[in-house]
Amino acid sequence: MNELFTNWSAAARAVAAVRSDGAGSTARGRVEAGDAEAAAPARRRSASARSAKPAQDALLLGAVAEARQAIADVADPAHIGEHLGAVMEGQRLATHSFACTDRAYRGWHWVAVLARAPRSKKITVCETALLPGDDALVAPVWVPWEERIRPGDLGPRDVLPRVEDDPDLMPGFEQVPLGENLDVDRVPNFELGLGRARVLSPQGISDAASRWRNSEAGPEGEFARKAEAQCSTCGFLMPMAGSLRTAFGVCANAWSPFDGRVVALDAGCGAHSETDVPREPLRNADPVVDDYRGELEVSGASTGTN
Repeated sequence: MNELFTNWSAAARAVAAVRSDGAGSTARGRVEAGDAEAAAPARRRSASARSAKPAQDALLLGAVAEARQAIADVADPAHIGEHLGAVMEGQRLATHSFACTDRAYRGWHWVAVLARAPRSKKITVCETALLPGDDALVAPVWVPWEERIRPGDLGPRDVLPRVEDDPDLMPGFEQVPLGENLDVDRVPNFELGLGRARVLSPQGISDAASRWRNSEAGPEGEFARKAEAQCSTCGFLMPMAGSLRTAFGVCANAWSPFDGRVVALDAGCGAHSETDVPREPLRNADPVVDDYRGELEVSGASTGTN
């Protein structure tokens, strides 16, 4: 009977679709809506089943002694404190908690997970563990070495891992292989990155400029704020090549705190080649004439003979 009704319904829908596409679409919409309405209660029942709390199992919740013994089998019984409670994790699955009295694990607690099969009174120990509490002393979250290292941490024997997708770099230019008989000037142009697999990308150049300007060698550093002249007018400034030459240079003054470092052209320090300190004129000291004509009485310690 069900098969006959299904075949008749399919034939009716096919005839309606031939007569009118619009009517067919409406019929299919009604059928789909009916199927959705029929499936809605099933979905609601499934959702409510998932969200429903597991039933309290008196046998598992009362198995405090079994849980304590399970922990004592893997730990020192002297470090198992009072029973902190039990909670149902699922159907016929409970977790018992016990305080940890070991002074090395302050804030930690023992747990034992117990379960039983349906219609069975035999309790099974699933697992035991020592877990940290809110005030427990735990190790910090592990951070990979390549993310933990910071600028300035690199030592003489350290090697940084290669970053394949570094946003500060981009592929460099490569020299086209030339034949021996080709008359071509082979002038290496390292400004274009020839000979290097990767060169600075626009983002890398921008990041470097931001770091340099925001450092002590930039225009807002303490030395620059108190300087009387800028690096752009200093004779010890070595110009840079490339797109950053209009904003930065290299200091070559041994007396400057930025010797050998990149400095902003509008930075400065007290070792500028053209600045000076106020100088007082040299004055000859007035001559000192001894015109005292009185008698001088000289007193000294008495001497004696032994």
